[in-house]
Amino acid sequence: QTPGASRTVLEAIVPYSRASLVDWIGGTPDQACSASTARAMAMAAFLRARQLASDENQQHLIGVGATASLASDRPKRGERRIHAALQTATSTQWYGLRLASVRPAREEDERAATVFLLWVVASACGERADGLRAALPSGEHEELLRADSQAAPPEQSELLLGLRRRAVVRPSATADYFGQADAPPLKLVFPGAFNPPHAGHLRMAAIAEARLGEPLEWELSLANVDKPPLDFITIRDRIQALRAADGQRPIALTRAPTFAEKADLFPAATFVVGADTMLRIGEPRYYGGDAAARDEAIDRIAGRGCRFLVFGRSIEGRFRTLEDLEMPKSLLRLCDQIPADEFREDVSSTALRRHPS
Repeated sequence: QTPGASRTVLEAIVPYSRASLVDWIGGTPDQACSASTARAMAMAAFLRARQLASDENQQHLIGVGATASLASDRPKRGERRIHAALQTATSTQWYGLRLASVRPAREEDERAATVFLLWVVASACGERADGLRAALPSGEHEELLRADSQAAPPEQSELLLGLRRRAVVRPSATADYFGQADAPPLKLVFPGAFNPPHAGHLRMAAIAEARLGEPLEWELSLANVDKPPLDFITIRDRIQALRAADGQRPIALTRAPTFAEKADLFPAATFVVGADTMLRIGEPRYYGGDAAARDEAIDRIAGRGCRFLVFGRSIEGRFRTLEDLEMPKSLLRLCDQIPADEFREDVSSTALRRHPS
C-alpha cells in the first residue's frame, strides 16, 4: 500500500502450513504459536537477510518473525494470541499480544495482528509510532502481554556473526567471559542443549570428573545442524538455568554443532555423552546417508585425540548402554562406558519440557 518498501524490505516469507514452518526454522517446535517459535523465525529471517544483503552493514539488518493463533472456524485449544520477535546482530526482542477470549472475530484479529506487527517493527527502527500504539487492542478484554529483550555481550554477537568459535563463561558467572587467550584448556567437556538441565546432567558430570580426575565444563553450541542459531534470550535463559543448577563449572559457548567441529575446538578432550548421542554419531543418515562422510568425521575426531565417555540412556522405551549399540569399530575404539549399575537416569529434558511439574 505504501511505495518504496523495497528500500527496507529484503524478503517476506509466509510459512503458513506446519511443514512450511518446520522447513523455515529447521525443526519441529514444541508449539507453533509461542514466543520461542517467533524468536526462531526471527533468527531464520536474520540469517536470510545476511545472505541477501551481505554487502550491507550487518548491524543494520533486522530479522522479523511472527506467529499467531487467531479466531478460526475450528475450536481453539488455547487463547487467541500473537507473538512477534526481532533479531539483530546485537539483540533479541520479543513482544506478545493476548486477544480477548470473547466473541472471536477473524477480521478484527487480523487487523490487530497487522497493527501489532507494524508497531513492533517501527519501534525497533526508533520510531515512536504513537498512532500504531494507540490502535492496539486494549481495555477490559484485550491487553498487551509482557515483552522481553536481551542485548548480547560482544562475545555472543561475535559468535553469531562467525567472528569467533568459542566464548567461555567463567565459573559462578552468567556474563563474565574469559579472554580468548586465557580460557582454560579443559579436557572434559559435556555438550548439550540443557533445555532444561536436570539432576541426571549433574550426576553424569560428577561421575565423569571422578572417573577421569579432570574438571568438567559444559558446552552449549549456538549453531545447530539445519537449525537457526540460538537467539540471545534463549542463550541467557540456558546459561541462567545451568548456573542455577551448577555454579562451579565454566560454560563454553561455541559454533560447533558436530563432534568433528567440537574436536577441533577441544583437542585431546573427552566428551561426556549419552548412548542416544553415540547412536547418532555412528549412523550414516546423520551424514546425508553417506557412510564415507561419517567415517571421515570419525577419523577427524580420532586425529584430534578425542574420546567419548558414554552413559546409558532410554532409547525407544528401553535403557541402552554402549554395548547395545551397533557402531563402526573405528568409533567404538574411541569410547569408554559408564555401566548401568553406576548410572541409570530415565529423566530427559524433552519430558521435563512437556511435563514441567
